[in-house]
Amino acid sequence: MRVQLVSLCPTDAARQAGRAALTPELLAATGARYSRNNEGLDAILARIDPERLDESVDSIFRMLDYGHQSIADMAPVAIFIDGVTAWLAYLVWSLSPQAGGQESSTRYIRLVPEGLAAPGTIGLAAGDHEAWRQAMQAAFGHYQALERGWQALAEAAPGRLRIPAALLGDESPKGQRQIARMRRNYAFDRARYLLPAAALTNLMLVMSARAWAALCQQLDASPLPEARALAAAIRGELALGAPRLLRHAVATEAARRGQADAFDACVAAARHGLPEPLARGTGAADHPDTASLDVLPPPGVDAAAFAAALRHHDNRYAWIGDPLRRTAVRFAWEAVAFAEIRDLNRHRTGSKYCPPVPMGFYAAADQLPGADAADRAQAPVAALDAAVAFGRGLARQAHERLAAGDPGYVYWTLLGTQFPFEHVTTADKFIYEAELRTGAGAHFRYARHLHDALALWFGRFPETRPFVLEGAAEPE
Repeated sequence: MRVQLVSLCPTDAARQAGRAALTPELLAATGARYSRNNEGLDAILARIDPERLDESVDSIFRMLDYGHQSIADMAPVAIFIDGVTAWLAYLVWSLSPQAGGQESSTRYIRLVPEGLAAPGTIGLAAGDHEAWRQAMQAAFGHYQALERGWQALAEAAPGRLRIPAALLGDESPKGQRQIARMRRNYAFDRARYLLPAAALTNLMLVMSARAWAALCQQLDASPLPEARALAAAIRGELALGAPRLLRHAVATEAARRGQADAFDACVAAARHGLPEPLARGTGAADHPDTASLDVLPPPGVDAAAFAAALRHHDNRYAWIGDPLRRTAVRFAWEAVAFAEIRDLNRHRTGSKYCPPVPMGFYAAADQLPGADAADRAQAPVAALDAAVAFGRGLARQAHERLAAGDPGYVYWTLLGTQFPFEHVTTADKFIYEAELRTGAGAHFRYARHLHDALALWFGRFPETRPFVLEGAAEPE
């Protein structure tokens, strides 16, 4: 694990224009000064010694409480985090819903067995190390076999990728590179369910010092040693960029108790018994991913008002009117693969809920050609059958470890392990997410999930169908 603060500097144009450049804490303090007087920016900047920026924070703005959360909210901080598990990356995003940033994508990058967490760093019991290593290496073996198999199908049956005919006929180097990328991504999309949640990834986030402190508070209260180690590393970097704003960057008793309660609820759910998809030894791989949708319009708002609110909506970023902005929406699925949860979780609005109790296992079996299809022979049928059996067995083992009260059970899961997932937001944000996740370049499984949720919406509000820009997940 490596965590590094990256500071911002002024552009040449800003420097030439004589614009100020401040440290994160000075920026926050300068903004906070506005609440104490109305002298304006130039008067505040005149009190700052450009040769002693850090000292200026203390000498000029002594009257401010630098531990106040609203001041920390004005200090932007960018931190890059390398070498953490996919599970911890998900946890970071779930605790930082308003952050901007990126993460290494399993849809575009081939992961390798060497990129696996060391069992000692994630807190696994010493007696489990060898069995865990063998299981994770086996998972990577299935992943590699499936990637080769889906790639072979992509080359044998380009129609399954829906590559435009014009592009298939393009023999230029650029066109051939684009086709190769689409075939590769087709294989990555379908093979990634066998990747371990303990595979290492990299991410970066940009958010306020307040948000970083809140993240540290929750990570520091986690039962996972990896999360606590990340909290300590982030605190060290925050000390470089915003040392006076670290008051809240440690675990509180409330955070510890709250996380313990949430974990106990998952343990109790697991002790009710294995879900049927994990209990059976054969049959369909995945738990039914049935969608549900609850809508609460404000008084006096009906489907006609919803349709009118969309009349200027000509792209997914365009205007949506107040009737939809005022309407509460809860949409959920009984079981979603962790691979999709990691991205569904990234939508910034509202509140997401995902009790990580293994419900089943998904490995893209629905993407195989039918038994009578001409390209069935090129499909990875045998490899997928073996992968499904392995993934379901590992999900069952993770479920049993959770029922036994072991917080390290999450590191026995794969990206195909399914958990419940729900999102509570407003109708305008739901429509945006549905349009995004069914649009060009959308992952096939995202598109299916949001298509099902939209079908429920249209069932209740058919008048809105002409105005909602549902896509068909066309390839990029």
